[in-house]
Amino acid sequence: MKAKELLTEWENTTERWKGEVEYVLNLPAKDAARLEALAALYPAVDKTTLINQLIHAALEEIESSMPYVQGPKVVAHDELGDPMYEDVGLTPEYLKLRAKFAEQFRQAG
Repeated sequence: MKAKELLTEWENTTERWKGEVEYVLNLPAKDAARLEALAALYPAVDKTTLINQLIHAALEEIESSMPYVQGPKVVAHDELGDPMYEDVGLTPEYLKLRAKFAEQFRQAG
């Protein structure tokens, strides 16, 4: 979900997300003011849901923005027969770590 889609989401639902892991955090005053302003505009959505969805949207955007770094190894060919090279950037390692931690949370929950 993109950050701009959150406004529509907040207008239409207040359902909590499933499979949550608790984190405690301190916000800079400027961000706390932003959160309070959103909470005032959308009183049907609790602050925890606002924070959850904002973090989710930011992480989705970060994931989609992670750069592809072309390596020397051809790992496949596309439908036109052009070579597809392995990604030697941080994305593959990030995806492995994400899967590892998701499995740990699944087993714990």
